[in-house]
Amino acid sequence: MSNVVLAEKKGDGSLLVTINRPEKRNAINYEVMDRLLDVLSDAENDETVKLLMITGAGDDAFCSGGDLSEFHALHTEADAYKMLSKMGTVIYKLATFPKPTVAFLNGSAVGGGSEIAVACDYRIARQKVKFGFVQGKQAITTGWGGGSLLFEKLPYQTALKLLLTASVVSGSTGKELGFIDSIVPDSATALDTDVTELVLFETGVIQAYKQMVVRKWKLGGLEERMQQEIAQCAKLWETEAHHQAVQSFLNKKK
Repeated sequence: MSNVVLAEKKGDGSLLVTINRPEKRNAINYEVMDRLLDVLSDAENDETVKLLMITGAGDDAFCSGGDLSEFHALHTEADAYKMLSKMGTVIYKLATFPKPTVAFLNGSAVGGGSEIAVACDYRIARQKVKFGFVQGKQAITTGWGGGSLLFEKLPYQTALKLLLTASVVSGSTGKELGFIDSIVPDSATALDTDVTELVLFETGVIQAYKQMVVRKWKLGGLEERMQQEIAQCAKLWETEAHHQAVQSFLNKKK
C-alpha cells in the first residue's frame, strides 16, 4: 500500500491523516490524490471515526500545493482541468465530510496547501506557521475550489484581499483574520493535540450537527461554484504568463 498518505486512529475517536512527502514539502501529486480519496471514503463510513485531522509530515510544510515538478508538463486547458478537477473532488469531499475536520498546520501552507486548510472546519497552527493563497503570483487563481470555500469561511472583504494580494501571512495574523482558530507552540504535534471538546458525543449527534452546514452549502450550490472556479483556473493555466511563472519557479529550485 502507498505510504504517501498515512492514516492513524487515535483513542479519542479522531483519525489523523498525514500527507507523507516531506522531501517534496508534502506537495500533492496524483498518488496523494488517490490515497486521500480512499482514506476519506473509508473514514466516512467508519462509525468509530468521530473527527478527521489532516497534517503534513515533518516540521517545515503542511503542504506546498501541487507538485510542479510533475504538473509543469500540463500545458493545455484540458490537461490542467483533468488534474485540477480531480483534486477539487478531494477538496469538496473534505469540506463536506460528514464529521468535523481539523487542519493541523505543522508548517507552511501555501497555494494548494491553504486550499486544503480552508476546506477543514477548524485550523490549528504552530507559532512559526505562515500561509497564503499565492496562486496569483503564478498567473492563475485558486484551482481546487479553495477560493469559493474561503468566501464561505471569512468576510468577503478579508477573503478577497487574501486572494488579490497573494500575501503570505503569519499564523498570528491568520488568527486575527479568523482563518486560524488557535495557535500552539512549535513543539506541539498533531498526535498530542487535544480535540476532546469536539468529540464528546455519539457519532450520530456529531454528524447531525455537521450536516446542518453541509446542507446549507449544497443548497447554495457550493459544488457548482467550485467547479466553475476550477474551470476558470484551467483556462488561465494554459496562458503563457502561467507557463513562464512556473518555469521561473522551477529554475529557482535548481
